[in-house]
Amino acid sequence: MAQRAVIKAEIRTTLGSKDASRLRDKGKLPAIVYGHKKEPVAISFDRHGFVEDLHHGHRLFDTDMDGKTETLLVKDLQYDYLGKSVIHADMVRVDMEERVKVSVAIEMRGTSKGSHEGGIIDEHLDHLEIECKVVDIPEVIPVSVKELGVGDAIHAGDVELPPGARLVTSPDVLLLTCHLVAAAKTTEEVEEETPAGPEVITEKPAEEAGGEQ
Repeated sequence: MAQRAVIKAEIRTTLGSKDASRLRDKGKLPAIVYGHKKEPVAISFDRHGFVEDLHHGHRLFDTDMDGKTETLLVKDLQYDYLGKSVIHADMVRVDMEERVKVSVAIEMRGTSKGSHEGGIIDEHLDHLEIECKVVDIPEVIPVSVKELGVGDAIHAGDVELPPGARLVTSPDVLLLTCHLVAAAKTTEEVEEETPAGPEVITEKPAEEAGGEQ
């Protein structure tokens, strides 16, 4: 079951990039709240606490705005140009019994049999898009890799979802593969595999050519 964190938000009365920058300089995160056929509301809240809650898997927030509490779901996050720091959040109003589409991280469980054969696992996608009740949003989706051997793959459609959840990601999308580690080749091996170039025959010097006549 999804756990809810609590944040206290402030209504933003001024908008624009300069105002957003000033908020970030003060440790605040600008955000927008929309949904449930209500007018969008621009808010801000403590960035550090919000990011800490995200790192602990929280996506639902009970948000106090001017004395009124609403349950909000993180719908989208914008990052800086380095892709490291959150600079803006889109939040949508939700009812705990409604169904929503969310992105949930996958978590590999177990040791693959391929690892005993000298194989390593490549992760091609680290999350799945699912649809489920707000109250049932999982923190992670566990994926067992115990039977993953060298040359095997796990696709989105192979993953067992929580009860009541529906897969939104295409079932053919590749999640994990297991393959052997290619051994580094020596210089001698590379040279042996490299085909020799054609022999280049140049004209003989005129003096040498004349001596042969």
